[in-house]
Amino acid sequence: MTLEKIKPPIADASSASHVNGELHHHHTHAAGSRHVGGHHLLSVERLSVAFDMYDPAAPFWRAGRVRSEVLHDLTLSVHAGEVLAVVGASGSGKTVLADALMGNFANNAEVRGTIWFDGQRMDASGLRSLAGRGVSLVPQGVGNLDPLMRVGEQVRGVARGETHAARKADAQRRLSLQRELFEAYGLTPEVECMYPHELSGGMARRVLLMCALMDSPKLVIADEPTPGLDLELAVHALDDLRAFANDGGGVLLITHDIELALRVADRVAVFHDGTVVEETAARSFRSADQLRHPFSRALWHALPGHDFAASGEVDHES
Repeated sequence: MTLEKIKPPIADASSASHVNGELHHHHTHAAGSRHVGGHHLLSVERLSVAFDMYDPAAPFWRAGRVRSEVLHDLTLSVHAGEVLAVVGASGSGKTVLADALMGNFANNAEVRGTIWFDGQRMDASGLRSLAGRGVSLVPQGVGNLDPLMRVGEQVRGVARGETHAARKADAQRRLSLQRELFEAYGLTPEVECMYPHELSGGMARRVLLMCALMDSPKLVIADEPTPGLDLELAVHALDDLRAFANDGGGVLLITHDIELALRVADRVAVFHDGTVVEETAARSFRSADQLRHPFSRALWHALPGHDFAASGEVDHES
């Protein structure tokens, strides 16, 4: 399908960096934020996702249909060269956001809003076509690994090229890169020949991350990439995402672990009740006074070393 080429929202006339704290398009900019081509790498405007489902509160023999809205009026942007962390409670719908950005909509889903990627307005088919060809997902569940394929093959993926020689050269390049990644993440060469069920949870999560890093994407969407990893490996994984952004890519890091997120994020999108209530530079979390929304301030107070004094503010503003 040919993607619709419609003029995207103009972010800036140049690709220059912004002053940290400059408010623009619903968010403040980090020092490294860049508008390459005059637009955001990813722009999500007023996204809502609802599901038509049977009423879970009704007896099953006479349950009627109800509409359950998981995301509503959600707006966020990711720039080239930055990590945007979407932080919020577990089970709050953040994975629905990741699925929506990959074009993975259930048959009973109703989706409204606009998504732009690298200057093009995208529909579900267009978003799905970007998988492995511009956008890579690090999924939350290790069940996304193929149980019948050896993990080395899954990380390498399919060799590409118009000729047999080109495909052979690409296969060799992928094998070399896969082994470099295995070594970097502490997986022995023998793991190449193992199946997913033979891996520990932490090993499987490392494999998911390596799969995303193989195809030189412009944007990596990492959905809770660190659970199951010890602190050293979790930091290593996030440092790799940071390095990817430093090289000009964009990262959308979806996580409930705000402490880890703040180690690498340039900006933070605070997720609450199915929407982003505040998008701000990560440095704003140095002080609660720099945060605008009560839920953001409550998250700040919940961080280690702070006083847990603001939890009651959350109910005062939607």
